[in-house]
Amino acid sequence: MLHAMIMAGGGGTRFWPRSRQKKPKQFLSLVGDRTLLQQTLNRIEALAPADKSWVITSAAHRDECAKQLPELPKENIVGEPCGRDTAACIGLGAALIARRDPDAAMIVMPADHVIEPAQEFRRAVQAGLALVNDNPKALVTIGIPPTFPATGYGYIHRGAALPQRLGANVFRVASFREKPSFDVAQQMLVSGDYFWNSGIFLWKARTILQALEENRPEIYAAAERIAMGWYSPERDNVLRAEYEGLTKISIDYAVMEKAKDVLVVQAPYRWDDVGSWLALERMHPQDADGNTILARHAGIATKNCVVVGEPDVLLTTVGVENLLIVQDGDAFLVADRREEGTVKNLVDLLRKKGLEKYL
Repeated sequence: MLHAMIMAGGGGTRFWPRSRQKKPKQFLSLVGDRTLLQQTLNRIEALAPADKSWVITSAAHRDECAKQLPELPKENIVGEPCGRDTAACIGLGAALIARRDPDAAMIVMPADHVIEPAQEFRRAVQAGLALVNDNPKALVTIGIPPTFPATGYGYIHRGAALPQRLGANVFRVASFREKPSFDVAQQMLVSGDYFWNSGIFLWKARTILQALEENRPEIYAAAERIAMGWYSPERDNVLRAEYEGLTKISIDYAVMEKAKDVLVVQAPYRWDDVGSWLALERMHPQDADGNTILARHAGIATKNCVVVGEPDVLLTTVGVENLLIVQDGDAFLVADRREEGTVKNLVDLLRKKGLEKYL
């Protein structure tokens, strides 16, 4: 039986000021009427019912998750006492799922992606699930055909082609490549031999636990101890004590780059990780001057700007080009669009200046 695990613990700092500590990006409606978290659950619910769907989030956001996903059993919403990256998060989720269903297959999904159409996503998942059912030792990921030389994504170097599953292309994984320089990313794009690493995985819960036991035994042991005590009165104390001592490391570094039996399904759908404000340009139309306007706005000689604000606040611009202009509540952001990646550093600066109330 397939279990779905959604990772919803990110801070979304590149989407400040709309994404804040109390309600980071995954809890926002950036595209469509539903939040990114709700969309993530919606697209998998036809394959994994609510009682077999899990969310791993921060302890501070458990209530928000429960509010946004009332169909989920509350015991399936797990709050990490501190962030320890994806290896610990996935290890914890896999241990809890395996304790309930020892032969479970599981899909791991970040909570902040935009994927369309949903039926094509489900076709890719079913293709990956068929691979896992045929080879329970396999670790399967979904690769995104790159459309530009992105330097902020990890890449998957595809190896030998395997027979298609449900019409989806399948390959062995030759290697993983972390965020490249622009020139290298351009070469990989031209070669046609690389995918973007989407961070979406399918495997047997016991298989990923065995891989963690081999490569990061401390994470495996902590996850197992937490799962063993999950239904005891000491659950929260055990979770906190075990989790805080873990090393921060991604599942890619901890397992995927070392594993041998790794397969990749080529995504047959459109994908965006909504990594920064400029992602809105890919999801919304532009006006005649190249502006993406998601606000009450009036402008003169305004070109190639992204303007975002609350509907009851008027934003006006004169003689500006290539800017990000974002208003949310008590904070404004004005930035050169070429510096979009620096917004997360601005959040660090606010913290250093003692301006946490704006975070």
